Amino acid sequence: MAIDNNVSVTGNATREPELRFTPSGQAVANFGVAVNRRWQNRQTQEWEEAVSFFDITCWATLAENVAESVSKGTRVTITGRLDQRSWETQDGDKRSKVEIVADDVAVSLRWANADVTRNERFDGGGGGGSSRPAQGGGGNQPPPYNPDEEPF
Repeated sequence: MAIDNNVSVTGNATREPELRFTPSGQAVANFGVAVNRRWQNRQTQEWEEAVSFFDITCWATLAENVAESVSKGTRVTITGRLDQRSWETQDGDKRSKVEIVADDVAVSLRWANADVTRNERFDGGGGGGSSRPAQGGGGNQPPPYNPDEEPF
């Protein structure tokens, strides 16, 4: 039985994307998103608000495009999958966190406008004059997980 693990969130970038490269040259970008939820309390008629914070990871060409296009405060919609990472601190304490590994990131045009520049690809599909080859084997699909290549 297949289990879907898809998530979409819309919110504001909380920090500038940080672009890094694994030892094999794979681009990875990380940034945060704050998602606000607002509702009216039916008993008090007061407006209430809650904020959720998510860490976002982007790979390959998507990572490079996000680093160029998204800045702190940008309204974005992220589609991707939830991923849980676990590690042990130097003191031996176990830690884990859930983050969103993005399949796509889009800027919202409700509150801003954007200039779109299409990137050409060099993946054997008859690309054009791009000086940057497509990263990875499947477009924006992340490579197989290798903990030795984590950029942090």
